Amino acid sequence: MTSKTISSGILRAIGTLVLIALGCWFLYAIQSIIIYLLIALILTLICNPVVEFLKKKCKFNNTWAVITTMILLLILVALFILMFVPLISSQAKSLSLLNTESIEEKIMLLYYDLNLYLLDHGILMEDVFKDTDIGSYLNMNFLPSIFNGILSTISSIGIGVASVLFITFFFLKDKVIFLVGAKKIIPDDHEAETLNSITKINDLLSRYFIGLIFQLLICFILYFIVLLIFGIENAFVIAFICAILNIIPYIGPLIGSVLAASLTMIGGIGGDFQTEILPTALYVLLGFYIVQLIDNNISQPLIFSNSTKSHPLEIFLVILTAGFISGIIGMIVAVPLYTIIKVIAKEFFPQYKIVQVLTRNL
Repeated sequence: MTSKTISSGILRAIGTLVLIALGCWFLYAIQSIIIYLLIALILTLICNPVVEFLKKKCKFNNTWAVITTMILLLILVALFILMFVPLISSQAKSLSLLNTESIEEKIMLLYYDLNLYLLDHGILMEDVFKDTDIGSYLNMNFLPSIFNGILSTISSIGIGVASVLFITFFFLKDKVIFLVGAKKIIPDDHEAETLNSITKINDLLSRYFIGLIFQLLICFILYFIVLLIFGIENAFVIAFICAILNIIPYIGPLIGSVLAASLTMIGGIGGDFQTEILPTALYVLLGFYIVQLIDNNISQPLIFSNSTKSHPLEIFLVILTAGFISGIIGMIVAVPLYTIIKVIAKEFFPQYKIVQVLTRNL
């Protein structure tokens, strides 16, 4: 081996590292675009059954079916904005003007009520918090800046929404063109397997995301009913937030329940803690627990098992593993990603027994 060969290898290695670094930097620089593409892809999977329905049942051509679907999607987005932006805006405005010292006093009052209640049952909170200045942790002066920041962020979301809708339109309209382009890129010896994988993935993920929307809708309705029964203020918004948190498997419902109970207790400040505030919060927690029983035993098995063709225990283990590896983000993307891996494995590695067992229902 000559010095020229060694130097040439070193230069190639340096060049490769530089290209990898530039590639990583480029992906980081366009991360917003990548997120837009992923969201548009999810919307495409959700909207594609609607397009196919309009083409088959209503005899629309492809372009008009896509346009009609996008109009329906725009109407849903507009309704969402009309429903929630005024609520968020008014809340942000109120919080930017209210006296934060009043909030601190109310929360301290709630703390003392809880302290008296526990004292009646032989539990001394002073021993637990004797070295802690609880008031220092209840400084609410950060609230106005947070909500004003949220309000300013809403305006920038408009660009993202417009971009996602634009990309989704062409994903739906020109999917045949994209498929033809993919055929030209895919090697001939793997073309059939790849195209079969794309078709199955599209079908399974479409059913999964549509089922997920129905699951969140069911949870939202049930949460809303529970909060209305106990006369909780802002029941609509609280139920919506708690339903959205269900996207995070297992942990999301727990966070939503704690959030709902906390907001219930804060909203009840001024009433008697033992006879009003605490019982109402416990009733709300019980109601949310019943909703979760319905969701865990009816909604989720139907969605995960039927849409992804996977056993509930299999899904649980996949989500748990993804949570340990990548946290909450991993738990959210675990099921779609696992479905994609299963489809690819079935098409390209059907000879392995473990693949045969895991993909027997695909």
